[in-house]
Amino acid sequence: MLLLVCSNVFMTFAWYAHLRDLSAKPWYIAAVASWGIALFEYLLQVPANRIGFQVYTLAQLKIMQEVITLAVFVPFAVFYMNQPFKLDFVWAGLCLLGAVYFMFRG
Repeated sequence: MLLLVCSNVFMTFAWYAHLRDLSAKPWYIAAVASWGIALFEYLLQVPANRIGFQVYTLAQLKIMQEVITLAVFVPFAVFYMNQPFKLDFVWAGLCLLGAVYFMFRG
């Protein structure tokens, strides 16, 4: 799970940090920079999923990934991108808790 959290941090920066940090640069500069960051994400995500698949089902891994993604994205959006906190983040989190329940029950 720790590898997935770390890979999500890299993924979030790869996908969204260029909107703030490279907004004045051409899109292809942002794409190359994002690919460079995404390499580190994949170096963590691939082994994380291989290890996790020994314990969890594919669906459980996916839902875990979505929960981690939201848990990483919300602080990133608020603190790094200076976006206002929205109650919708809470509602989305509660919906994901429902998804976790259905994927992990039984």
